[in-house]
Amino acid sequence: MKSRIPKTCALAFLLLLALNGNVSSADSKRDQAWEILQVNLKEKNVGKRVQGVRVLGLLPGDPRALKLAEQAATDEKPDVRAAAAAALGQLHAKSSVAILHKLLSDSDPSVVLAAAAALIPSKDPEAYEAYYQFLTGERKTGKGLIADQMKTFKDPKKLAAFSVEQGVGFIPYAGIGYSVFEMLRGDDVSPIRAAAAKILANDPDPESGQALVKETSDKSWLVKTAALEAIAKRGDPQLLDGILPALMDENTSVRCAAAAAVIRLSTIADATQKNP
Repeated sequence: MKSRIPKTCALAFLLLLALNGNVSSADSKRDQAWEILQVNLKEKNVGKRVQGVRVLGLLPGDPRALKLAEQAATDEKPDVRAAAAAALGQLHAKSSVAILHKLLSDSDPSVVLAAAAALIPSKDPEAYEAYYQFLTGERKTGKGLIADQMKTFKDPKKLAAFSVEQGVGFIPYAGIGYSVFEMLRGDDVSPIRAAAAKILANDPDPESGQALVKETSDKSWLVKTAALEAIAKRGDPQLLDGILPALMDENTSVRCAAAAAVIRLSTIADATQKNP
């Protein structure tokens, strides 16, 4: 036993030197860290590749991270492409905008949503176009129906994962916990459409405003409520008449949202008339 103690101490000492001594300079530590990421990025396991790609977003200004994230945007697996889109959004590189625009046409809606979320902070019109599609099921041009693709999001686990990982806000407002939980468990894409409505509050295109008015008569109370809240935030009095029927909705959440929207828009309309 006594003879083993010195050997153990010696090994520990050598390990300490390797970590903190000359062998482990700043460059060496960085190389070791990159090696860890590189290993994950080349993994056959999709989950491990996703983890390796996602953290690249923590390295803004690093050309190597940017290059790897852009390469991951062409991965054969949609989960990896979506992670790449999220990372590129965090890296804020002008060179990535074209890549994110391309991902908006991806065959997998999770990738489209991640790319749109990455572009929204810069108020990119093409990102708003994508959210318009998620809300209405069609492009503003009337082409490119995505209803079949939306079926991908009927997986409640995937919905929950994206609400956390991509930060796109599938739960459009607070205080509806259990109801939304039940919805996520069911065969429903309403949380995604509600989140899309919320995003369109900031889209300056009048066509999005009209789309929101239309959705105030949707079959889902969650979508109706989110649309009404978005209309209130838009502050466009021209939408006022279109939302008045929602004041009579049987759902309390919808009625309250409608009431707030009517108050806000009518107040703005009065102020505009008094101060043209």
